[in-house]
Amino acid sequence: MENRRTPLYDFHIAHGARMVAFAGWDMPVQYPAGIKAEHLACRSGAALFDVSHMAQIEVNGDGADALLERLTPTDLEAIKDGRVRYSLFLNETGGVLDDLMIARFEGALHLVVNAGRAAHDISHLKAHLIGADTRIKVHDKRALLALQGPGAATVLGDLGLDLDGFVFMDIGRFMLAGVECVVTRSGYTGEDGFEISMAASAAETIATLLAARDDVFICGLGARDTLRMEAGLPLWGHELDETINPVMAGLRFVLSKRRREAGDFLGAKQILQDWDFGPKRTLVGLLPTGGRPVRDGTKLIMDGTPVGSVTSGGFAPSLDAPAAIGLVESQLAEPGTALIAATRGRETTVHVACLPFVPHRYVRGS
Repeated sequence: MENRRTPLYDFHIAHGARMVAFAGWDMPVQYPAGIKAEHLACRSGAALFDVSHMAQIEVNGDGADALLERLTPTDLEAIKDGRVRYSLFLNETGGVLDDLMIARFEGALHLVVNAGRAAHDISHLKAHLIGADTRIKVHDKRALLALQGPGAATVLGDLGLDLDGFVFMDIGRFMLAGVECVVTRSGYTGEDGFEISMAASAAETIATLLAARDDVFICGLGARDTLRMEAGLPLWGHELDETINPVMAGLRFVLSKRRREAGDFLGAKQILQDWDFGPKRTLVGLLPTGGRPVRDGTKLIMDGTPVGSVTSGGFAPSLDAPAAIGLVESQLAEPGTALIAATRGRETTVHVACLPFVPHRYVRGS
């Protein structure tokens, strides 16, 4: 079966992107300047990413909140109109089926889920959100761009968006170059930034407008991955999966107080046990010695005994050194602990480090 293409496929080709297959889509992994240049441009200025492969889903109706709460540990009542919340779909043992964004906007709940889990998540929602007044709409004729970096707000302000008082995890409707857009102040790089949803037919207009600026750098999936790794942000299939619960993954903030006290979400028994007594495994940062990165799946060993594994690893441009994230036995999670990363007969010493490697720079409200 052929891969799907976002509305910006021709745009990517015209700008010299190297395209790869990703989660059933043809996506740009990098442009001619390379991943390191793209990464550093996002940390210092403004970077443009095509994230249209992610699924945008609208859920509305009188029963939507109660039904969706069955699938997540989020207090949906606490999400005010115009706000966004990071959340998780959980299974019966507390493992993560996917991570997602949930916004309450103009009377409906708006979800953005990962491309590789979109078909699963849509089926999951349809199977569980069964109610006479609940409706699910997949917005497959919309595109999604991410403008990330400390210069992103200046770029959008120059183009006429009034961002005064519009802070991290806000959502609103704006006009950009005559195109109606739904904008959230969010992203997955650790930097200030925005995600811009628009009709698919207008995607190239907006992307071309932004890319034409000297202060905007076009970036691919490669830089997006190194940026989120430095920021300590989990990726499903790496730091999150059906065997990893939110406490293990360092995502305690996702577990809303009301839902914890009620214990009424899937997997609550195991998750709350780990909350109270600590998980057996914990997600940590890892800094390899020398210049050789350790890769995903590498076993971590202490005194000849396996004690964990690398979930994401590679070169961290902001550190100008290799870095990784891994799951280790919790008693070994103290920063500075030395472990051995062993792969194909080669051993690299790694030291446990705090996450994130690069501090988050979100613009929060007072």
